[in-house]
Amino acid sequence: MGILAGQVALVTGAGRGFGRAIAERLAAEGAAVAVVSRSIGEVSAVADAIRAAGHAAMAATCDVTSPADIAVVVAQVEGELGLIDLLVSNAGVPGPFGPLWQVNPEEWWQAQEVHIRAPFLLMHRILPGMVSRGRGRVVCVSAKAARIVAPHLSAYCTGKIAQNRLVAEAAAELAGTGVSAFAIDPGFVPTRLARDTMEDPAAQQYLGGMVERLKERFDDPEAQGDLARCAQRVLDLASGQYDELSGGYYELPDDLEAALLAKREEGPVAVGH
Repeated sequence: MGILAGQVALVTGAGRGFGRAIAERLAAEGAAVAVVSRSIGEVSAVADAIRAAGHAAMAATCDVTSPADIAVVVAQVEGELGLIDLLVSNAGVPGPFGPLWQVNPEEWWQAQEVHIRAPFLLMHRILPGMVSRGRGRVVCVSAKAARIVAPHLSAYCTGKIAQNRLVAEAAAELAGTGVSAFAIDPGFVPTRLARDTMEDPAAQQYLGGMVERLKERFDDPEAQGDLARCAQRVLDLASGQYDELSGGYYELPDDLEAALLAKREEGPVAVGH
């Protein structure tokens, strides 16, 4: 019996990389996990691996920018596994890369659809049930790009800082409901997303330094370690012991115990009107 026994988790972007690591860690702690992505082949393999390890899982395809798709997949999950206790919004795209006056406007906006519209739609569909039951947690996988200005990476940086604010707004509105929301940086691992960035001609042209760092990480035997650390961070937040930190954005080096202590020492903060 794991610490998430009896709970149901929905993880998007779960076919590989961080999403897969998170899904497998949650399942190992007893959660029944729905793994979702646009590719049924990838998530089917993840679900098969989870079931082979003796845990409950299902796979489904979903365009997380589509309200209709989300409604269908949530109904599938609730019908097969049960009501959703934990949402992990992990889907993301790295580009487009280049000066904002040169990138394709449609591609730039499509990135915001994934970074902002998708977590909003997922929360819009799933939070009502959580609130009515008085329990639930949401974790959005953000990035350090949320707090930096990175020339030629405007779509990603803008999407991630907006994602963090969406989480903060949701948490403020969820106060007192028993439902919490968090944003995290997953760490730095040479995933498929990183490889796609490395191989993108525009990234090579405008983000040469970042591309070189990614290449170095592909040759680093320790580079996969953040997968486990990210999965553990999601599990820690899913456990409920850090619900008082709802609304925050946390990176892997952040000490959640210290953050919790500081939060308690601050006491309640008055909200102005």
